[in-house]
Amino acid sequence: MGSSILRIISRRALRDFIRFHSDAEAALAVWAREVENAVWQTPVDAKRTFNDVSIVGDKTVFNIAQNRYRLVAWVAYRAQKIFIKAIMTHKDYDKGDWK
Repeated sequence: MGSSILRIISRRALRDFIRFHSDAEAALAVWAREVENAVWQTPVDAKRTFNDVSIVGDKTVFNIAQNRYRLVAWVAYRAQKIFIKAIMTHKDYDKGDWK
């Protein structure tokens, strides 16, 4: 496996979420920068980058903006791509509809 960095699919989800939750913009920018500079082979690598990340089934869940929001993604480790499945408030995350 080479050492290519992760590619976010799709940034549109970030832009759409920020339109309604502008307070998340800075935190999502930091998240994106960290992800795009990462090389992850396994979920353990994701946990090294973000110590409060959770693995839920085949999804990786990131706390955003001091845990006000959750970003749910699927990481294709071999392809070095991270697919954003949902970004939501912590309250909406707790409802579990994203599963």
